[in-house]
Amino acid sequence: MIAELNRLVQMVDDHLADEIDVAAFAVTHGTTEYHLRRMFSALTGMPLSEYIRRRRTTVAAAEVAGTDDLLSIAVRYGYGSTEAFGRAFRAVHGISPGDARRHGGSLRSQQQLRFHLTVEGITPMDTRITERPAFRLIGHATRVPLIHEGVNPHIAAHIGGIAASEHERLKALSSTEPEGLLQVSADVDPDYTEGTELTYLHGVAVGEGDGEAVAALDVIEVPAGTWAVFRTEGEHPAALQQAWAATATEWFPSNPWRLRPGPSIVAVLERSEDFRTATCELWLPVERA
Repeated sequence: MIAELNRLVQMVDDHLADEIDVAAFAVTHGTTEYHLRRMFSALTGMPLSEYIRRRRTTVAAAEVAGTDDLLSIAVRYGYGSTEAFGRAFRAVHGISPGDARRHGGSLRSQQQLRFHLTVEGITPMDTRITERPAFRLIGHATRVPLIHEGVNPHIAAHIGGIAASEHERLKALSSTEPEGLLQVSADVDPDYTEGTELTYLHGVAVGEGDGEAVAALDVIEVPAGTWAVFRTEGEHPAALQQAWAATATEWFPSNPWRLRPGPSIVAVLERSEDFRTATCELWLPVERA
């Protein structure tokens, strides 16, 4: 994956003026667009689309200082109008191309990225691979913005609005792995862009044939497939968020698996009364790389 990411950033630089077909690149290099985007975002802290915009406007900034008209520069770097180019330029540099040309000033620069694998592995990751038949996730769902670090207040408010008796009812409905009350994130932006919306479901897993259990509840159908299950212990949700980051930096580069589309699931196995610490399982849908 490290080699593929380095080839990707080189391809971006070679085709800054063109439409960049990430899906075609992924197929050519034996991976998937979904996995490529998720790994890029996890390792760099920014979506691939944002990196492309930063590189385009970084290189374009040198030409803005020249004499070519702004429309020609905009078209050269894949923008259909000076307005679209101006919005992208301002988002990166904080000023418009016209102001940069007239007044100069400090412009931000996005250097070409280079990925390197640092071998650590001092602390083994407690991981298992499991094959699961199709199942259903049932419970109470809502749309929330993606937040990378700390407690998501929108999720906390959603869970807080569910009566204690309903939590108990849901736990009684759990009939298959992952067991117990689950925190489910689905329909996540492949670039994992902070602030984009996802579907969050607070509920349980039931067998595909458990039709009676889904009455008056939201349902996510999960097809049969392979899952990587990571066990975490410690401060919550920090330990869980650190484990997710470690899957990208350590586990996926070292193992013959890649992410596939599907929900990510957190099963809380044990927790302190104030939920500041917890033992959890992070379930990620995977396939052979």
